[in-house]
Amino acid sequence: MRLQFWRDSLDSIYQDNPQQPVALELAQAVAKHKLTKHWFTRLVDARERNLANRPFETTEALEDHSENTVSSVLYLILECLGIKDVQADHAASHLGKAMGVVTLLRATPFHASKGKVYLPNDLMIKQKVSQEDIIRGRTTQSVKDVTYDLASLAHTHLATAKSLKSKAPKSGSRAFLPMVPCQAYLEKIQQVDFNIFYPTLRERNHLLPLHLLKHAWTGL
Repeated sequence: MRLQFWRDSLDSIYQDNPQQPVALELAQAVAKHKLTKHWFTRLVDARERNLANRPFETTEALEDHSENTVSSVLYLILECLGIKDVQADHAASHLGKAMGVVTLLRATPFHASKGKVYLPNDLMIKQKVSQEDIIRGRTTQSVKDVTYDLASLAHTHLATAKSLKSKAPKSGSRAFLPMVPCQAYLEKIQQVDFNIFYPTLRERNHLLPLHLLKHAWTGL
């Protein structure tokens, strides 16, 4: 019902007939920044496909979901900044995938505490890891290997995003600020030898706002 609400709201917005308060506010942003309906629709479609809350069958499925959800939001942010650039779009695509993988890694201990596992099945099978291993918070080498594979995937996408960002317009740099927490988490998980259940990974990074401010001002 919530997803249908958004479909109906998007249709009303792009037909210049918004009714709901949220739709009225979003309509202003759509009109001001000429936001593309496709990115909103793709986001809703991806959420609908994921309603079953099942593990991703493959790492490629995780990447596709991240592209359709996280990257779509980044494309909209670039449009809000008035950026229409191929390099920026490609950077947003890779950053969205990195963010999606990092988000899954960060959330895994919480999901496990609720008896849920969303890590890609192909990696679990490859490393001979069971869902029970994750739910029980086991820190075996095979579990660390799954974490390593996903962290490496995120790192690859993040490195590619950084390379492409350097060729994109500087005025769009603030759209790429999520690179900062992504990089911080990947460095932190490497420091604890890819033990996804290590307690410090769940601690708040109190310096993050300062790092974000620095990158926002310098555009790095």
